[in-house]
Amino acid sequence: MTTTALPRERPAAPAELFAALEANVGRVLRGKPAVIRQAVIALCARGHLLIEDVPGVGKTTLARALARSIGGTFHRLQFTSDLLPSDVLGVSVLDPKAGEFEFKKGPIFANLLLADEINRTPPRTQSALLEAMNDGQVSVDGRCHPLDPPFLVMATQNSEEHYGTYPLPESQMDRFLLRLRIDYPAPEDERRILLESPGRPEDELSRLEAVLTIADVRRLQEAAERVHFSAELADYVVAVAHETRRSPYLAVGVSPRGALAWRNAGRAAALAEGRDYVLPDDLKSLAGPVLAHRVIPASPADAVARSRQGVERVLAEILDRLPSPG
Repeated sequence: MTTTALPRERPAAPAELFAALEANVGRVLRGKPAVIRQAVIALCARGHLLIEDVPGVGKTTLARALARSIGGTFHRLQFTSDLLPSDVLGVSVLDPKAGEFEFKKGPIFANLLLADEINRTPPRTQSALLEAMNDGQVSVDGRCHPLDPPFLVMATQNSEEHYGTYPLPESQMDRFLLRLRIDYPAPEDERRILLESPGRPEDELSRLEAVLTIADVRRLQEAAERVHFSAELADYVVAVAHETRRSPYLAVGVSPRGALAWRNAGRAAALAEGRDYVLPDDLKSLAGPVLAHRVIPASPADAVARSRQGVERVLAEILDRLPSPG
């Protein structure tokens, strides 16, 4: 994999790094700037990404392009019903010469792990990801093995297909910073793809060069943590979270971890816009992707209420009702 750094005579501003990364990924995932922006926000905020969509809309392309654009390591793991936790984390193997066990790292040891169709594997294997996603390490045979930052899990699941799947538990859903859909391209974008892509998507990806280094990504992550988040915005986040907890349409509202995730995503969004402070609009634009998968509807028998659209309508009503700061 090529690891060419972004050429520059001075340290690039965070917004310039954001723009370079988004533009590079956009060379192979056309017509989806909002999706690319949210994926970069997840990376910058040290979060993880859950993509729910039908096959063939570019989920794998997005993951591979993001990994290549930062010169990072990438592993793709197809989650199946017979996958074991050791297939994800790794396993200790006896070295007959040394007479000791040697740890063989699994595919989770990468800067970006594509967990494809994560809901097709049993809960035991799903839970193997929890420690890595939360703490940046894995524990095998009583020993902790740290993961090299940046570390991003990009998981996919087919929201329309239910046969042979295991729903992700709430504790695992809560580990994903953002949940999004790529969706079908607009007709004009799909026409461009047909006319301007001479080969396979894999061919275009193979020509994609890195525009950032791993050090650049870490600098972005550190810069995002320094973005100012005012006391007024903190009050606003708390008010929204409280309203979700008392809403008659929700059985479980946003947790404190969800509120922190919303703040972190808002900081990364502000950084992408070249600001060192968060605005209410940064939070509002990310409310659905950050919060909708963290709440549980109060009407489990109502398919409309249980749907993603139903939950997002509840959140939108709360946001419309509560005054935003400033």
